[in-house]
Amino acid sequence: CQSCPSQQQLLTTIRQLQLLLRGQESRFAEGIRNMKSRLTTLQNILNKMAPGEPPVSCPALDAPTDGRKFGSKYLMDHEVHFTCNPGFQLVGPSSVVCLANGTWTGEKPHCRAASECSSQPCHNGGTCVEGANQYRCICPPGKTGNLCQNQTQPEAPEDGVISDPGAPEGVMPGDSAFSHTPRCSQVGQEEHCSCQAGFHLSGTLGSDGICLDVNECEIYGQAGPPRLCLHTCVNTPGSYRCTCPSGYRVLADGKTCEDVDECVSSQHTCPQGTACFNTGGSFQCVNPECPETGGNISYVKTSLFQCERSPCPMANRPCRHLPKTISFHYLSLPSNLKTPATLFRMATASVPGQSGPNSLRFGIVGGNSRGHFVMQRSDRQTGELVLIQTLKGPQTVQVDVDMSEYQDRAYQAIHKSKITIFVSPYEF
Repeated sequence: CQSCPSQQQLLTTIRQLQLLLRGQESRFAEGIRNMKSRLTTLQNILNKMAPGEPPVSCPALDAPTDGRKFGSKYLMDHEVHFTCNPGFQLVGPSSVVCLANGTWTGEKPHCRAASECSSQPCHNGGTCVEGANQYRCICPPGKTGNLCQNQTQPEAPEDGVISDPGAPEGVMPGDSAFSHTPRCSQVGQEEHCSCQAGFHLSGTLGSDGICLDVNECEIYGQAGPPRLCLHTCVNTPGSYRCTCPSGYRVLADGKTCEDVDECVSSQHTCPQGTACFNTGGSFQCVNPECPETGGNISYVKTSLFQCERSPCPMANRPCRHLPKTISFHYLSLPSNLKTPATLFRMATASVPGQSGPNSLRFGIVGGNSRGHFVMQRSDRQTGELVLIQTLKGPQTVQVDVDMSEYQDRAYQAIHKSKITIFVSPYEF
């Protein structure tokens, strides 16, 4: 062909391109070297400025005089709690938190002496009476002990033996599992007594005192966040445990609740022909049905969650304005979900080889809580259902949305989505 370049012209062009590429390669490599050099310089400067910053920590705290301290970690976000011994009142915050700037959220509290009975030392409704040097408790019927902390010992059975198999080691017969006698030793002229972990010495100091359980649930519950447990804290002798509501299980961290998916674990009782849908703490058996229409108009179920309208008779305008498709969707939400939150998207797709609608309109057309939602366009082909007001559970909410298709401003079809939302009674 006369218009084709000759062999010599092609070789010349190739050599020119090779020279161009070599030049570009050289400039690219030089740019890489410059960038590496600048990064190395910047890294050296930063290393000199901040040589391995240690984690943020706050000054160590001691227990207040005549009181106790709970918590031995002083890193950022850790808490320390304070209580006073019987006969003393706490002045200042009951807990402090380590902030990111290495300071505590409040001043360290102190314990102020109070009257013996002001601390309400007597248990189980006992009456405290002030004495010359100490107080004493007048116990109600059925209670005994220097603090009315013990149940009156019942009459011995016929074999003369009273046993308490659930009592921990060191607890005297009749004592609750939440109290035990202290361990004491004589050091010179002084007697030193201590309690098991999770207990504190109360009452008269020395061997006449008693070790009472520390109620971690109450202490941390009064201190505010962070909570010990996501749901419920149960105090146990010397410790505590977290529990979750029915339908949830406690995770490995011991405090977080995770929903049990009954549909996956085959714990549901849905009859044949229905589908199991997992919800927060439970499940629902669903089997949506197509709407019933009259005349020559009907819907056919093309899948478990979708119905399609049969072709409309010629010149039947009311039929064409009925939804062409009806789809069913189910959502599970926690209570009081933070808003705004996008819950559902609706879009159209073009059939290969055919031009799709060039205009779409979205709207909310039904439901029992329409004021909680808005339908807005996210792009030309997609609409979004957005939750704008929080939903408090437990409740079931129905919202219906539709999408109308137009071609050159001429109405083509409408599609409806029926969305059922199961709101859990819990915020997790």
